[in-house]
Amino acid sequence: MDWASYAQHDAVGLGELVARREVHPRELLDAARDAADRLNPELNAVVARLDDRAERAADVVDPGASPLAGVPYLLKDLGVGIEGVPTSHGCGLFRDTPMPETSTAVARSKAAGLVIFGKTNTPEFGLSLSTEPRAFGPTRNPHDLRRSAGGSSGGSAAAVASGIVPAAHASDGGGSIRCPASVCGLFGLKPTRARVPMGPTAAEAWNGMATMHAITRSVRDSAALLDVAAGPEPGDPYAAPPPDRPYLDEVGRDPGTLRIALTRDGDVPSDGACRAAVERVARMCEDLVHRVEETAPAFDHDALRTALLTLVTVHSAAQLDQIAELLGRELQPGELEAFTEALAAQGRPVPGTEMVRMRDTILGLGRRFGRFFQGFDIWLTPTLAQPPAKLGWLDPDGVDAETLLTRHTLYGPFLPLANATGCPAANLPLVWSEDGLPLGVMAMAPFGREDRLLRLAAQLEAAHPDAWGITTAQ
Repeated sequence: MDWASYAQHDAVGLGELVARREVHPRELLDAARDAADRLNPELNAVVARLDDRAERAADVVDPGASPLAGVPYLLKDLGVGIEGVPTSHGCGLFRDTPMPETSTAVARSKAAGLVIFGKTNTPEFGLSLSTEPRAFGPTRNPHDLRRSAGGSSGGSAAAVASGIVPAAHASDGGGSIRCPASVCGLFGLKPTRARVPMGPTAAEAWNGMATMHAITRSVRDSAALLDVAAGPEPGDPYAAPPPDRPYLDEVGRDPGTLRIALTRDGDVPSDGACRAAVERVARMCEDLVHRVEETAPAFDHDALRTALLTLVTVHSAAQLDQIAELLGRELQPGELEAFTEALAAQGRPVPGTEMVRMRDTILGLGRRFGRFFQGFDIWLTPTLAQPPAKLGWLDPDGVDAETLLTRHTLYGPFLPLANATGCPAANLPLVWSEDGLPLGVMAMAPFGREDRLLRLAAQLEAAHPDAWGITTAQ
C-alpha cells in the first residue's frame, strides 16, 4: 500500500481493510515505517523503533479479531512498557533500561492486534506542556516546524498529525493528551479516572490525576481504542463506572439536546483567537439544537493551583528518590533537567500533613464539579488560553523554573481541572487560525460519561468534516 492511500484511512478504516483481507498487516506496517523514515528526521516524533517485534506481530495478526487488528501503532515513551524493551520516560538515564514487565494497557493493545512498531518522544517524566527533552531533542509541530507539538504526548500527536500513524498511545496527568491534540489539530480524549488501569504493578499515578488513552484523527478511532484499553483489573484501588455499551457504538448515536455551559476565560484571560474559537464551537452546538449558556463552576483558583503544584512537586521528589535507589547512588546536580530538579527540590520539604490538606483541596473540586454537572451535560472552554507555543518558550533547561510555572498557567489554565476532578474531557479540532494553526476547544463531561463526549464529538465531526482533524497528510 502506498503512503497516500494509507494516510487517507483512520485506524478503524485500516482495520476494515485487514478484516476484508484487502491488505496484509505487513503492508500497513511498511507504509507506516516508510512514513516515519521520511518524516521523522524533521519532526523528531519517534525516538525508538521496534521493527523486528512489529514484523513478528504483523505476521500473526488475526484479521477481524478486533476493529483495530493489524493497524500500526506507537507507544508514548513514558509510564508504560513492554517487557525487555527500554522505556526512557524522556530521560537519558533510562535510555537503555529495559522494563521488567508489560503494562496492562499495552498487553490489551497487543491482544487486540495493534502492531506496535515504535516509541514516541515525551518531555522528561512528562513534566511539561511542550516536548523538548534534553535527552532526545524537541518534537516539532507538523503544521509549523517552529512551534511545539505540545506535551507531554507531543511525539504521539506529531506522529498522528503528520500521517505516520492514524492513532497513537498517549497519557494525561495535567493536560498531556489534550494540549498536544489541540496544537496539532487532533481529537484527544482524557478518560475518566481509573477507566484505563495502570497495572499490573502500579495502582495509580499522581494520586489518580494521571490516566492514559490515545490521540487520534477520528472520534471512532478513540472510541475503538477505549474499548480495547478500558476496564478494571484485579487489585485496582477503585474503578470507573462501567459503560452501558461499547464506546464504538456511541459514535453516531443521537446525543439528544445537551445543556452546554460556555466559559471563555478562566482566572487567566484567554487570547482573543482562543476565545473566538470556543465561541465558534458553541455556535456549532447551537446549530445542532443544543442549549448553550455562558457560565462557569465557582472555585478558588489560587488554592487549587497551590494544591496541584504541591502534589506534582512532592511526587517529583519521591520519584527522584526512587531513581537514586534504582541506580544505587545519589543523583548528581545536572544529571536531570533543571526544571525536574527544581520541582523535586520544592517538594522535598513539604510535610505529610500539608500533602493531605492539598489532596483534600483537589478532591473537594470533584464535589463542586459534581454539583455543577447536575445542571449541565457539557462544559465548553478553550483547550489552551494561547495559540500553539513556539519551541523554546517552555524549554526545561533554558527557562528558569518560576517562569516556566507561570507560563504553564498562562498556557493551559483549564487543562488540570479534568485531572483534579477525574472527569473525562476531550479536545475538539474544529477551528483553525488564519495562518493555519489549530485552535482547540475542550469539552468536559460528568464523571464516567465518556459516552456523552463521544456522541457530541462524533456529531460535530459529521457536521463539519472539512474542518475536523486536518492533517499534513491530507
